[in-house]
Amino acid sequence: MKEYKGGKFVYAFILIFIIWQIIGIFFNKPIFPTPLRIILNIGKTFQSQIAIHAIYSLIRIAIGILLTLLLGIPLGICMGYFKKVDSIFSPIIYFNYPVPKIALLPIVMLLFGLGEITKVIMIFMITFFPIVINIRDEVRNIPEEILYPMFSLGANTAQIMKEIILPATIPVILTSLRIGIGTAISVLFFTENFGTQYGMGYFIMDSWMRINYIQMYSGILILSAMGLIFFITIDILEVHICFWNK
Repeated sequence: MKEYKGGKFVYAFILIFIIWQIIGIFFNKPIFPTPLRIILNIGKTFQSQIAIHAIYSLIRIAIGILLTLLLGIPLGICMGYFKKVDSIFSPIIYFNYPVPKIALLPIVMLLFGLGEITKVIMIFMITFFPIVINIRDEVRNIPEEILYPMFSLGANTAQIMKEIILPATIPVILTSLRIGIGTAISVLFFTENFGTQYGMGYFIMDSWMRINYIQMYSGILILSAMGLIFFITIDILEVHICFWNK
């Protein structure tokens, strides 16, 4: 039975905290504060200074991922199940997937401006293509022998999608999200330095320019915690949704 074990994260956090604390004490420089000082600073300033930036970043990531799921899952399934759909969309996907998405940022900013839409679109592009390709390949790998009994019982396409194809693609969807979220957060950090005064990327760079290293490291730690929250959420969803793996 597959279980989610949160204790591993606690162990990793404690180990990293101890190593970081020792190194920080050894160097004893403002540019490398100890994690204890950073955590105490987060406790003091999170609600008044950091929370609003974290909320903006979380909303941008959540909207980008939601768009990816709403558009990427149906497209990936249709490409894997219907050969004609795959023949139409595969060349487009293959052409765009290898392009570094950060290189498209100037074009997206010219088309949509410097506001929220640009940031959401960048997250969408980062997570969209891996999910579509992985879902398509997963659907293709479903043995036809599994489908034959459904056909013989008179099942239509919608029933096959619901009973066989969609459950088979859930694990690969979650895996693709894990891969995409890390890159999405990196891209979000970069885009939040343009045309906004809110977001963890803006907060970190603003603290750096003000030579406020405690706040800068606090922002980095919060951004890392956001990524960790997404990863833990996906793991929990996998345990509860993929019931056949239990």
